[in-house]
Amino acid sequence: MEHDTPEKKTGGEDGEAHRALIGRSMGRWRLLVGRRVLARLAIDNVAPGLEISHLDVLDAVRRAEPEGEVTVGTIADFMRIDPSRASRIVSDMVARGALRREASQADARRIIVVMTDLGKKLMREVQAVKRGVIETILADWPADDVAAFAVLFDKFVAGMERIHQNRENAGHGDKPATGA
Repeated sequence: MEHDTPEKKTGGEDGEAHRALIGRSMGRWRLLVGRRVLARLAIDNVAPGLEISHLDVLDAVRRAEPEGEVTVGTIADFMRIDPSRASRIVSDMVARGALRREASQADARRIIVVMTDLGKKLMREVQAVKRGVIETILADWPADDVAAFAVLFDKFVAGMERIHQNRENAGHGDKPATGA
């Protein structure tokens, strides 16, 4: 029985050229992600008064809700920021009417964060902007390429998440951001 070596799995010399192209593309992507291009487009189109951190909090609540009640600590963990910073952003979003605080049903001493109808509407509109950008980019791609890219990009991101989680589990994770 013949086993696949890393070279066979990634295509030898052609694979090396492909890995190099992926590396260069990741560098370009990092700059766009670092500048938060999609979030800025969404804010400009949907809610000009918001900051990117506001969208991040709404997204953290949206992602955390299926797992149970969401606290400021949960949001801080999702965003990888200091809990006091998360609390300030949540307070701002409560004042804007996008979030509300309420007593936990499981433990009335605990305060949870819940997205309001306005918060849900903002998230739907932000998602619509993101979908619009994706649709524009993929408009002239063949359907088979779009399907393959969707699966492969998800697989790639999942691999990055595994590497990050393994690094955190080994005690090499990033420290929470405390910046203003």
